[in-house]
Amino acid sequence: MKYLSLIVICLLTINTNYAQYVSHIQEPDTTKALLNDMNDPRIKFANSITGEDIKAHLSVIASDEYEGRETGEKGNDMAADYIAAQFKKMGLATTEGSYFQPVVFSSTGWNDTEIYVNGERFKHLWDYLAYPVSYENMQDFSSEEVMFMGYGIDDSRYSDYAGKSVQGKVVMIYLGEPMINETTSRLTGTAELSDWSTSVDKKLAVAKAKGAKLVLLVSNDLKGFLMENRKYLLGGSLQLGDKREEMGRMPAHAYVSTTLAEAIIGSKKAKVTKVVKKIAKKGKSKGVKLKTDFKGEFDNYLNLLEGRNVLGFIEGSDLKEEVIVVSAHYDHLGKRGNDIFNGADDNGSGTSTVLDIAQAFKLAKEAGNGPRRSLLFLLVTGEEKGLLGSQWYAENPTVPIENIVADVNVDMIGRIDDEHTDGNYVYVIGSDRLSTDLHKINEEANNNYTQMALDYTYNSEEDPNRYYYRSDHYNFAVRGIPAIFFFSGVHKDYHRPSDTIEKILFDKVEKTGRLIFHTTWELANRDERIIVDGIQP
Repeated sequence: MKYLSLIVICLLTINTNYAQYVSHIQEPDTTKALLNDMNDPRIKFANSITGEDIKAHLSVIASDEYEGRETGEKGNDMAADYIAAQFKKMGLATTEGSYFQPVVFSSTGWNDTEIYVNGERFKHLWDYLAYPVSYENMQDFSSEEVMFMGYGIDDSRYSDYAGKSVQGKVVMIYLGEPMINETTSRLTGTAELSDWSTSVDKKLAVAKAKGAKLVLLVSNDLKGFLMENRKYLLGGSLQLGDKREEMGRMPAHAYVSTTLAEAIIGSKKAKVTKVVKKIAKKGKSKGVKLKTDFKGEFDNYLNLLEGRNVLGFIEGSDLKEEVIVVSAHYDHLGKRGNDIFNGADDNGSGTSTVLDIAQAFKLAKEAGNGPRRSLLFLLVTGEEKGLLGSQWYAENPTVPIENIVADVNVDMIGRIDDEHTDGNYVYVIGSDRLSTDLHKINEEANNNYTQMALDYTYNSEEDPNRYYYRSDHYNFAVRGIPAIFFFSGVHKDYHRPSDTIEKILFDKVEKTGRLIFHTTWELANRDERIIVDGIQP
C-alpha cells in the first residue's frame, strides 16, 4: 500500500541520516603540542579572551538589577542597551544605522474563558482548550442549541453542509474525515488522507464562510494535544509579528474533550451515532440539532510588544560580501514573584563570551589583522519564547541571507553537567549536518589550540532532547546555512532562580571562547567559502 510504502521509505531515510552524523566523544590528542606562538595573530588575539573579561560582562548581565532579562520586560531592554554600549565602546559598526533591530511580538492570552453546559462548568485546559490569538472577543455568549455537523467538510466529493444553514449557530464537528473503512478515505478513495484532515484551518474557514458563531472541534486526545502545544496555551504567550489582523481571521473555536462533547449531545447520543455510521456507510451527512443550555466566555487580549536584537559588525577585506554570524541569545525567564531567574549560564555565559570574542576580532582588525570575511555578532531576544528573535533576523536579515557563510552559535557554556567530571569538554552540535568543512575546521582548531573533549552525543538525530532544534542556530540551518552550536549541557539549576554567577566556571568559559574564536577565525579567513554538502533540515 502507498501509505505503508511511504513509512518504509521514511524509516530507511531516517536510518541513513542517523548514520551520517557523528555522535561519539572525540578525545583530544594530548601528545601533540599546542600551537602557542604569540607572534601568530590568531593566537595573540585568541588569548585576549579571558575569564576575567567575561566575568565582568556577566556580573552586569546576570545581576538582579536586570531582573532575569525576560523578553518584552525592562530587564531585557537594559541588557540590550548594555550590549549595544559595549559594541559602541569596541568600535564595532552597525549594519543599518543602529545596533538595534526592532522585533515585533504579539502577547496574547485570556482574561477569562469558560464553558457551561446545562449549568455544569467545564474547565479550560482540562475539558477544552482554545488559542486566544484567533478569537474576536466574545463575552457572555449563550445559545440554546448546538448543531452537530459531522466532520465540518464542504467538498464536491462529500459535504456536511449541503442543504443546511449554520448562520449564527454553535457548530460541533469531529476532527479528521469520513473513512469507508479503517484504511480508505471517502474523499480520496485511498489510504492517503485529504487536506480536510491535515488542515483544521480549512474546516474553520468554511464554518466562518457559512456564518457559524463558534466551532467546537471534538478531540479524542485533548490532553495529548495540550502537551504538544503547551507553550502556546499555558498562560500568556508571545508570538512573532503583529497578529492583530488574525484576531478575526477564523471563527471563534475550541478543541473539546469527548466528555464535554457527550454532555452537549446528551439524550441525542443514539441519533448522533446513527448519523456517523451513515456517513461511513453511504457518505451522506445529516445535521443533528442538540438542544442544550450552552454558555461561554471567551474574553481575550492582544498586546503588541517590541523587543530588540542587538547587532555589531566588523567589515571584512577582500571577501567582505561574505559574512560569518556569531550568535547567542541574551534573554531569559525574568521574574516570578520575588524569584529572579538570572540566567547566568542560560545564556549570560554565551552572551558575555560573544562580547569578548567580538572585542578580540576588533583588536585584531585595529592591529592590521582584520578578517577577510565580514563578521556579524548577533545577540538575539525571544529565544526562550521559541527561537523568535533569531527567526525574526533570518526572515529580516540586515545582510543578504545568501551571503551568510555559517552561523556559530553559543548557548550555555559555563557549567559542567552530570555526564562529565571536569570542565575540559564542550558539546558540539550540528557541525557536520550541512558542511563537512565546518566540522573539520572546528576539530582542527581544537587539536591545534585548545584540545578539549568534543562531545557529539547531542548531535545524533536520535537524541531525545532534540537540542539541534532548540537553539538559535536552527533558524540558519533550516535555511541551508551551515551552523555549529557550542553547549555545555543542562544542570540542576537550568531554568531555576539558582542559575547564578558564582556557579560559573570561568576557566572553562575562557577555553571554550578561545575555541570558538579559532573556529570563527578560520571560517572568516580561509580562501574558499565552506561547501554545503549536507541535508537541509
